[in-house]
Amino acid sequence: MVLSLVSLCAVEVVRDHSSSPCWLRWVPRELYRPLLEASFTDCRPLAVGELVQRWPERTLRVGRRRKQGQKGPNRLCIQALLLAVVRGMSDQRCSLQVLDLCGLQGDEGGMGDPMGGWSLTVALCTMVVQARARAQSAQRERKRLSALEREKDGKRERGSCKRGKETHCNVASPDNMELGENDREQMGSCGTLSEEELITGVRRRMEVERKKEIAGLGGSRKEAEEQDVNGDVLLHVRADLFVNARSWERFRGALSTVGPLKLQCRYLRVEEISVTRIKTLLGLLPRQGLLGIDVRYSSLGVAGLAELLPLLSTFPALNSLRLHYCNLDFRRDHPGQEEALMDLSQGLTQLHELRRLSLTALRLPGQLRVLLSSLPQPLEKLELPYLSLSPADLAYLSCSHHASTLQQLDLSENRLDENTLTSIRRLLSQASNGLQHLTLSGCGLTDGLMGLLLPSLGSCRALKSLALALNPLSIAGLMDLVRMAVRMPSLRQLLYPNPLEDYQPGLPDLPSSAQLLDWPLDEATDINITSSQLNRVRLESGRSDLFLTCDLLNYDKDLMD
Repeated sequence: MVLSLVSLCAVEVVRDHSSSPCWLRWVPRELYRPLLEASFTDCRPLAVGELVQRWPERTLRVGRRRKQGQKGPNRLCIQALLLAVVRGMSDQRCSLQVLDLCGLQGDEGGMGDPMGGWSLTVALCTMVVQARARAQSAQRERKRLSALEREKDGKRERGSCKRGKETHCNVASPDNMELGENDREQMGSCGTLSEEELITGVRRRMEVERKKEIAGLGGSRKEAEEQDVNGDVLLHVRADLFVNARSWERFRGALSTVGPLKLQCRYLRVEEISVTRIKTLLGLLPRQGLLGIDVRYSSLGVAGLAELLPLLSTFPALNSLRLHYCNLDFRRDHPGQEEALMDLSQGLTQLHELRRLSLTALRLPGQLRVLLSSLPQPLEKLELPYLSLSPADLAYLSCSHHASTLQQLDLSENRLDENTLTSIRRLLSQASNGLQHLTLSGCGLTDGLMGLLLPSLGSCRALKSLALALNPLSIAGLMDLVRMAVRMPSLRQLLYPNPLEDYQPGLPDLPSSAQLLDWPLDEATDINITSSQLNRVRLESGRSDLFLTCDLLNYDKDLMD
């Protein structure tokens, strides 16, 4: 990555923290962004804090998508940023109103010590509480000063009235003890102060007027209260949030807190949380802005998911629903399962903007038609790994209204054979114009099945990434696969399986994906020989832009976007 001259100079400036008091007063607002990026890149948390506390623009986006090889901010820099945001709310030099941290979090304990999703969520919840505490402290101080001012004004008014009364008594005639009407009104006005005279300060008058407006709305009291709460918000923080059983109480408290900082969510990921708690969180989240929800390792059941769907339909922008290991096993003989499935189908009809659906290990064989036919709009991303799909499921999918619009399809760990190959070929033909990412890892594709499938794969003109790991292919089958891949101009990444010849002896003739994953490779065989043979085919075809890999753990199809 080539740095611009401005970026190089910014790195040199932020490295000398002792000189920051000099240049911070004179730096133009156009250079704040390069200086902040340099502070993140060079890990300068003090510079990050000073820049953010004086941020001259209304919006600050930190979690933007980074280029390949570009590191994100580490944990210290993110913590410095959040502390500076709270301090900047009382700094007149700071104009920040919207802080966008979407896409910022990394994996917990990853390289470079990034702040993971759970840690970032906890830090944001703490920031909300701190901002409210600072605001309450400042409000108490304002009230104390206001009370002192009113007390001084009252003493001043009473002193003025007393002096006026003494002057009037000295001037009045002793023979005439009756006061005129104007004199009585003057004394009455000196003896008591009106409410408007006691209220001082623009902020206090605005609060009184706002309360009068709320009282006059009557029928829309709830909306008025929401407007009143949002009127006190000075900063909106938008982020992708991750909540589990350990952080649920803190997250709920932050969403319930009314203060100058309001937390908003783009993508919500929840783990190991009951249906009741998930419903509570959904009830507290702002309705606008939530794009997706990811539920993992929660025992929802079919009935529990049916309860959540009506709440999800209240989020108008929701376009992604992901369910991983949520105990939706329809094969078990439970009473009321059919009725719950019908409720689930009815709830899916209300998700009008849904474009991505991910169902992992839910075990709903034969029920794909019931689920997908309920969706009002065709899907663009469909992930169905470990779903125990039946031939009838695949036959429906190949003829459904979703087939022609799919851009991403994941059928991993659904075993394919001669009975389902026709449906897969029809599905690929329907999706050939738009399909960009295809995953068929662990599907039991042998050399014979792969040979029948290669023409359909080659017809996918928009395909960027193809994942075929953990399939029992020989070196000959791999060579045929690579020869087909180099003829696909749009393909940029191919994840291929280790050939059967690379494993130690004793592997079954038709091994499962679990056996291929656990079976040790033969140390006597040089794995680099296979890689060299495949790369020779790639280079001879002039496809230096095609990346071949068998590294399943580090494979990332999103790098191709």
